[in-house]
Amino acid sequence: MRIRDHRADDEPEINLVPMIDVILVLIIFFVVTTTFDARSVIKLELPKATGEQTEATQPLVVLVNAEGRYFVDDREVLRTDSGALKATIAEVAGNDRDRPVMLRADARTPYQAVVTVYDALGQLGFNRVMSATAPAGEGSGAVP
Repeated sequence: MRIRDHRADDEPEINLVPMIDVILVLIIFFVVTTTFDARSVIKLELPKATGEQTEATQPLVVLVNAEGRYFVDDREVLRTDSGALKATIAEVAGNDRDRPVMLRADARTPYQAVVTVYDALGQLGFNRVMSATAPAGEGSGAVP
């Protein structure tokens, strides 16, 4: 009777499960620690104007994109009505009504959306409102 040696049939193999676990942990780490910038997500094309730039200290930024959606600092207003916009502005600004407000509206924004922002700011008592524009000499006017 011939006894066969099975050790010669064993082939070396690399166990990939620990490496996959480490890669998944690294992916989760990078996703959790990544910060998102609202300005990089929302692309605006500002209207053109000539004049001087004004520098204000920490203005409250209200963005209106081309579809008429509102963003107050880092928060998106879920509804497009005046009440939701006022509630979000009041929540972000708190009681500081002397704080300057920077309105950044896309050049293709419906005019009613801009008027709604001005109306909401006026009803809340903000009187220092600035409109962001691009210099007249720029080509595309796209702002990140």
